[in-house]
Amino acid sequence: MKTTKKHLRYAEWLSAEEMHTASKEWLSELNFVKDEHLFFEDLVTRFTSQLIASDKFSNSYEIVDAINRSEKFNNNLIEAVKIHENELQIMVDGVDQKEEEKAYTKEHQDLIIGIKEFLKEYKSLKMQLFEIIKNIKKEDKLNHLLDRK
Repeated sequence: MKTTKKHLRYAEWLSAEEMHTASKEWLSELNFVKDEHLFFEDLVTRFTSQLIASDKFSNSYEIVDAINRSEKFNNNLIEAVKIHENELQIMVDGVDQKEEEKAYTKEHQDLIIGIKEFLKEYKSLKMQLFEIIKNIKKEDKLNHLLDRK
């Protein structure tokens, strides 16, 4: 499957206030993801023995590795958004700096695309992790019921 690169032209018309609001929303969402990563680490720690004992150990290992990579990428995005937010001054300083303003708008477009793609991949990762944990819980429950008999 071949993907095509989409060009976001509407970002050129966003006001500085709209870009500031978008940056604040991104930071909020990315910080929430950061908290969820902590929850995932706790979840993986809690089910480590079942993940290792599982016949799908390689799949579990890949998910844990993907969580770690996702966490690092999320931290990089948080830093990028903070830097982007701090550079907003270029747009509101009243000085006509066409090239710098154009570069800032381009960076904003790149962040829109990057964050959207990250969140899409993150949602998929989250669903995979929950599916693995759900299967472990089902197996535990089944084993517990079988042991009672």
